[in-house]
Amino acid sequence: MGLRYSFSRKRSRFTGLIALVSMLGMVLGVASLITVLSVMNGFAGELRQRILSLVPHAYIESTSGGITDWRALVEQVTAQPGVVAASPYISDKVIFGGPYLMHGGVLTAIDTASEGNVSRMPEAIVTGSLAALDSTPFSVILGASLARVLGVMPGDTVEVTLPRITVTPLGAFPRSKRLQVVGLFEVGAQPDTYQAYVSLDSGQKLFGEQGRVGGLQVKTVDLYQAPDIAGQLRRQLPDDSEVRDWSQTQGSLFRAIKMEKIMVSLLLLSVVAVAAFNIVSTLVMSVAEKRRDIAVLRTMGASARGVMAVFVAHGLGLALAGISIGALLGALLASYIAPVTAFVEGLLGVKLFDPNVYFISELPSVLMGRDVAVVVLASLLLSLLATLYPAWRAAQVAPAEVLRYE
Repeated sequence: MGLRYSFSRKRSRFTGLIALVSMLGMVLGVASLITVLSVMNGFAGELRQRILSLVPHAYIESTSGGITDWRALVEQVTAQPGVVAASPYISDKVIFGGPYLMHGGVLTAIDTASEGNVSRMPEAIVTGSLAALDSTPFSVILGASLARVLGVMPGDTVEVTLPRITVTPLGAFPRSKRLQVVGLFEVGAQPDTYQAYVSLDSGQKLFGEQGRVGGLQVKTVDLYQAPDIAGQLRRQLPDDSEVRDWSQTQGSLFRAIKMEKIMVSLLLLSVVAVAAFNIVSTLVMSVAEKRRDIAVLRTMGASARGVMAVFVAHGLGLALAGISIGALLGALLASYIAPVTAFVEGLLGVKLFDPNVYFISELPSVLMGRDVAVVVLASLLLSLLATLYPAWRAAQVAPAEVLRYE
């Protein structure tokens, strides 16, 4: 009976219009929420893939300042369960100087032979090669965006000022060195704007490490098992060894993305809430129209709980129709957001996502069944709450007062 009330053509046009608006609001709210969550999943996946392609799963450093016998430590670490590879590195913040301006960044010395085992940095090189770092003394590979900012290209030189002091008869000066640019890398994320690489041999001379390295980069069998494996390494290594995993070095970024997703979800859920509480208006008007029907049902023996159930079903019928259509529309839009965006760009004649600005050329989207289920259940819960008061008012209708003059 409640479903018949929901989709009956005999109700007044105004009540039908309010019901249609409520259902369309639910469709819009559910579809937009599913689509936005899928796009945010896509952005998070892009960031994870791009940033973590250069970030090792874990780091091992010495609190006593540098690691001398790093080759033995590499053998010890790679023998541990869950560790795939390890590679030495030296890294510090520096100032890069181009022909016209200076820019801060991070200079990392790597072992070119083993770097590909712990990161995807060799695959990200777009100009030059990793081998050029060994063949050309004091050479550097810059991030593509950093090179653009400095105004240099492969073949040019950059002045690097390191946080080290050189003492001369004329006084103490910061250590600086001219490095030849032999390549560029690009991952389409923030490391392109500040990261640069030199060979391990050049790095040891620049940083004055004299055969030592700053630490080891470690790759594990699985990115998400890295915190547990890092904990195991921490217990196996000497007390002066510090072990950090990617969730400690980059985790704040992904926690911020997760928090942003939650906040956007709550904001968009307000659209669903407005649509759900529009159902209140629909049911209140339906109760006013159906007072005579309610009175007849009560005189025929229907209980107050039964009348209340009829109007709860009436409201949930409208909500279920809107939620089902919205979930289907949202899933389709999330799955085909890239072609839809391309169509809009072609229609308007503009480029919505310039890869030079946003690092992407199209909207990424990852549709997750868990998100769809959460949106549907939350919408159903809000709709159920919205139906309770009008249904309770319907159950309070007194048959004698309604039928007194019939």
